[in-house]
Amino acid sequence: MKVFYKIVTVEAVSAGYGIALDDRPVKTPLKAPLAMPTKALAEAVAGEWRAQTDEIDTKTMPLTQLASTAIDRVAARMDGVAEEIAAFAGTDLLCYRADEPKELFERQNTIWQPYLDWAEGAFGAGLQSTSGIMPVKQDAAVLDKFTAQVKARDAFMLTALHELTGGFGSLVLALAYLDGFKPFDDIWTASILDQTHQEEAWGVEQDAEEQQELLLSDLRVVCRYVELLRADD
Repeated sequence: MKVFYKIVTVEAVSAGYGIALDDRPVKTPLKAPLAMPTKALAEAVAGEWRAQTDEIDTKTMPLTQLASTAIDRVAARMDGVAEEIAAFAGTDLLCYRADEPKELFERQNTIWQPYLDWAEGAFGAGLQSTSGIMPVKQDAAVLDKFTAQVKARDAFMLTALHELTGGFGSLVLALAYLDGFKPFDDIWTASILDQTHQEEAWGVEQDAEEQQELLLSDLRVVCRYVELLRADD
């Protein structure tokens, strides 16, 4: 679609802050008003619209996409999305340690266990860990506590949690970022510990490295989205 507007503005609306193109409100793909809870996020989304030149390229508008997803896809099925996210706790990355080599097992224990300990202290939800590939059955009451933590988020933050959980492969790591237990770079390092060990042992595969860089870039956008959701007006 060609750029058809000249002026992009942020306007206060009943649901927060909306975007207008030449005084015409922007809508989501499902035709709902694109209304965001903070002015900071709305201004950043407006910046994406202002940055378009001849053609509107939605690939260069990740914040717009995240906000639209929250409105169109997440808000409409909050419980379903929350349960999909919470299901990660049952097979969380941090619960599965290597049988061998011993060096990797020890690194996993050193780097991963503090996150599980934090979750137990913060939520009263102690996940069990194991070594090898055989699944460990987590206590139903513990999983219920993770579900409650997920369901406590609004649609916009739930969208971020969905992206972070999938990207890290761990609900515990995603919650640790959102709740401020560790900074993003530490959590990213924990999430790719297995890959890092493999690269140290066998070298870097170009395709895998490129995919990892793309994922890292996507997750940094989600982090910015979270910061904008938390910004004071």
